[in-house]
Amino acid sequence: MNPDAINIAIFAKAPIAGTAKTRLIPALGAAGAARLHRQLVRHAVATAQAAALGPVSLWCAPDTTHRFFRALAITTGIPLHVQHGEHLGARMHHALSALTATAPTLLIGTDCPMLDPATLQACAVALRNGEDAVFLPAEDGGYALVGLRRPQPGLFRDIDWGSDAVMAQTRDRLRDCDLRWAEPATVWDVDRPQDLARLQNSALLTVR
Repeated sequence: MNPDAINIAIFAKAPIAGTAKTRLIPALGAAGAARLHRQLVRHAVATAQAAALGPVSLWCAPDTTHRFFRALAITTGIPLHVQHGEHLGARMHHALSALTATAPTLLIGTDCPMLDPATLQACAVALRNGEDAVFLPAEDGGYALVGLRRPQPGLFRDIDWGSDAVMAQTRDRLRDCDLRWAEPATVWDVDRPQDLARLQNSALLTVR
């Protein structure tokens, strides 16, 4: 095993029309939002594998049975896992607890196509240099990446998930836990109809 390896976990929902990227449905329709979600998931997997930091895994919701996940596992070789927990914080803690048992771990979602291999590598360097945690805050007040050297259940308690206070509340938890952390960059993600023009202009993905 590579002693410098860093795990990358990707959280993804199944691309089911009507439940995937629901805030984009007014602009794209249910089928269009699900189609964009599939593109975002593929992009996240390709980026994580291109970073070449260590094992990459896909953590699926509600389970691993959707044919999109199965096809992705076949074409990319990525292992599939089920997300477990009543809320996002519990699900992230579960995955990070499992993976940090073997190596420091970066966890990303699929909403941030501007994430590139170099940014993931910079986050890995922060953990290798001794930071307890690393985050990429998002412009909307959340974050697109969390990385940990070991499990930190206190980080995910009493957070208003889905609000614009997530990163600020997480910084409070980091201080409460007396942890050292890095924030190498602030990023933007694709959640709302107004984000679609920015995505189109970025040329990272084609919105269809």
